[in-house]
Amino acid sequence: MQKNIENQQNYSSKFSEIFQEMDILQNEDSENNKEQNIDEGQSNPSNDDKESETKDKKDQNKDEEARATSDTDHDIDQYKLDEQLIDTDTNENNNEQILQKKINELNLEYKIFTNQFDEITKAENLENSDEAIKLRKTLDQQLLSFQDIITKLANKLQRQLLAKQNRAWEFDLEEGLLDSSKLPRIIMDPYNSLSFKKEKDLDFKDTVVTLLIDNSGSMRGRPITIAAICADILSRTLERCSVKVEILGFTTKNWKGGQSRELWNKKNKPETPGRLNDLRHIIYKSADTHWRQSKNNLGLMLKEGLLKENIDGEAILWAFSRLKKRKEERKILMVISDGAPVDDSTLSVNSGDFLEKHLKKMVKFIEEKTEIEILAIGIGHDVSRYYNRAIKITDVNELGDVMISQLSSLFDKKKLH
Repeated sequence: MQKNIENQQNYSSKFSEIFQEMDILQNEDSENNKEQNIDEGQSNPSNDDKESETKDKKDQNKDEEARATSDTDHDIDQYKLDEQLIDTDTNENNNEQILQKKINELNLEYKIFTNQFDEITKAENLENSDEAIKLRKTLDQQLLSFQDIITKLANKLQRQLLAKQNRAWEFDLEEGLLDSSKLPRIIMDPYNSLSFKKEKDLDFKDTVVTLLIDNSGSMRGRPITIAAICADILSRTLERCSVKVEILGFTTKNWKGGQSRELWNKKNKPETPGRLNDLRHIIYKSADTHWRQSKNNLGLMLKEGLLKENIDGEAILWAFSRLKKRKEERKILMVISDGAPVDDSTLSVNSGDFLEKHLKKMVKFIEEKTEIEILAIGIGHDVSRYYNRAIKITDVNELGDVMISQLSSLFDKKKLH
C-alpha cells in the first residue's frame, strides 16, 4: 500500500513535470509564432499598411485623373485655339478666293496670248554693280539742280507726318487719368471734377506706299529722271516717318512683240490673240528693304534700252497683288505715267481700245471694291479718264511738288474715298 502511494506520488510528480514541459513548449511555440509573425510582418505589409497603400493608390489615381482632365481641358483649349486660327486662315483664304474670282471675271474679255516669256525681276539683275553705281552717280548729278526745292517739300511732308504721330492729350475731363498739374485745384476744391486727362486717338495709321512708275519709251529723258529723283527723295522722307515705300516699274522686254509675237507667227497668226508682248515688271525697291540698300537700283531707270512699251492694266494688277498681301492698315498706290497704255504689237492685232478698257476696269475695281487707295500723276497728259483721283502736270519739274502735296492731302484725310 505504502509502495503504491509512493508510486502515485512519483506518478503525480512526473505528470506535473510533463505539464510544465508542455507549458514551456507552448510558450516557446507562441514566442516562435510571434517572431515568425514579426518576420513576416517585415516582409509582408500588415492590414494597416495595406489600407494605407490602398489609400495612396486611390490618391495617386485621383491625381492622375485630375492631370488627365487638365490635359484634356488643355487639349480642348488648344483645339479651340487651333480651330480659331484655322477659321481665320479659312476666312482669309475665302476672301482671297472671292477677290481672285472677281479679278478673273474682269479679265474674261482681256486675253493674253502667252505669258511664258513674261518677267518679274529685281532691278539689280538688269545690270552689273559697276554700271549700277555709274548710273546712280548720274542720277545724283541730276539731283543737285532739284535738291533744294524737293528737299524743302519733303521736309514739309515729314513735319506733317511726324506731327500726326506725336502723342496728344485732352485736358479738363470728368474722367480719365489724374492730371498732376491740377493737384492744387483738387486740394482747394476736392469736388472739382474737371481734373482728368485722356490721350487722343492718333489719326495716323500704319501705312505702306507703292510707287508704280511707267518705264515706257515716251518717258525717256527728263521725265524718267525726275520720276527717279522724286522716288528717291520720297522713299527717304517716308522712311524717316516710319512709312514703308515700295518702288516698282513696268515696261516690256522687247519692241514689236518679242518672243510672244514670234510664237504667234509660228501658230499661223490666230485672230484677236490678246496681249502680244513679253512683259517686264521691275522691283526697284521692296517695301521691307531700306533705301540705302536700294539706292543704286533707282539709277537703273536711266539705263539705255530699258524703256520700251507700257501695258498699264496688268502692271496695276501686279502692284495691287503685291500691296494687298501687306499687313499695314493703310495702303496707297501712286501711279506715275505719261498717258495711255501703248503696245504696237498688241494693238495692231486687237481693237484700238483693248489695253485702255482693261486699264479702266482694273482701276475701277481697286477704287470701288478694295481698301487700297489709288491715285495717279499724269506727266503731260490728263489721266483722269482712268483714275478718279488724278493730277496732270505740264512740266516735269512740278512732279516732286505734286507727288508730295498729293501724299500730304492723303495723310490729312482718314480715307481717300
